[in-house]
Amino acid sequence: MIPPSGDVSVDLLSDTVTLPPAEMRRAMAEAQVGDDVYGEDPTVRRLEEVAAERLGKAAALFVPSGTMGNLLALMSHCRRGDRLLVGDRSDIWLWEAGGAAVLGGLVYHPLATADDGRLELADVEAVMSDPDDPESAPAALLCLETPHCLCGGRPLTPSYLSAARHTATRLGLALHLDGARLFNAAVALGVPAADLAGPADSVLFCLSKGLAAPVGSVLAGEVELIARARRLRKMLGGGMRQAGILAAAGLHALDHMVERLAEDHARAARLAVALARLGEGTGLHLETPEPETNMVFWRLQEPWRAAEFVAALARQGVRVGELGRGRVRAVTHRGVGDADVDHAADVIARVLADGPRPAA
Repeated sequence: MIPPSGDVSVDLLSDTVTLPPAEMRRAMAEAQVGDDVYGEDPTVRRLEEVAAERLGKAAALFVPSGTMGNLLALMSHCRRGDRLLVGDRSDIWLWEAGGAAVLGGLVYHPLATADDGRLELADVEAVMSDPDDPESAPAALLCLETPHCLCGGRPLTPSYLSAARHTATRLGLALHLDGARLFNAAVALGVPAADLAGPADSVLFCLSKGLAAPVGSVLAGEVELIARARRLRKMLGGGMRQAGILAAAGLHALDHMVERLAEDHARAARLAVALARLGEGTGLHLETPEPETNMVFWRLQEPWRAAEFVAALARQGVRVGELGRGRVRAVTHRGVGDADVDHAADVIARVLADGPRPAA
């Protein structure tokens, strides 16, 4: 359950709560615009060009959300009745409302996800079926996620992505990368985003998370794939008119918000160190003692329940979330400074010391 956002002094619920800075708002106000459904918005076109260049792809498409961008990729790669190989802890499988099945007629095939976010490539090979077997839905697409949210925000390495590309090619699969926080992964690994996007046939990244834009994501890939996705975007209601107002925020984000993601990672590490100092005796078990990006996960021992703990913190003005059956997550972002992290850690310690409210 997500607590209400009123009276929050430190909001660690998600990096989606970021607010656009004054310079980004100014860029939005001054953006040149046109009708993007007709391909006439110069700022949208510029964002798509810049995004494609940053990811080393031939083309890109501005979309309202990451969920829509992933769905467009899945439907553009596959025919109705095709099978998607996805991680059983992936956002595509868990949090995107089954859109590929409902709207695309596609079959989800979840595979076990390792704690570092990888899908074992031997497992991918093991579930392949005879493409000539009329009783089996043919596998068409392998989906990976980096950094992997439910695995603690851990990024997949370039070597793993290259190996996945090799396996997908050998098995006749396309490869889609859900890189909602792709630039967090690139900053954490110290590599260009194009190095991570390169092995994939398509890649999705969000502008409205750590990059602090108010709305929007980008899907990138080959020209023909993006042309199919553009048609599907219209079908799904994602065609926007003077969208340059939003695209201007995305351009500002790519120019000014990528390098500062390292600050978020450092603050996640700062929070993890503070929570580690509390010790297991408090009932808090830290799952990410050394966070690689901007997420810190922990679990609580009895008598605490995660939802009660989240609510207790909210009453003290600190907002976190329960994500994944008893796991608590805190996410650092542009709106959180060192003092905020320290304050949140102090509140967490105080709430743990006070203990849960007795049952009524």
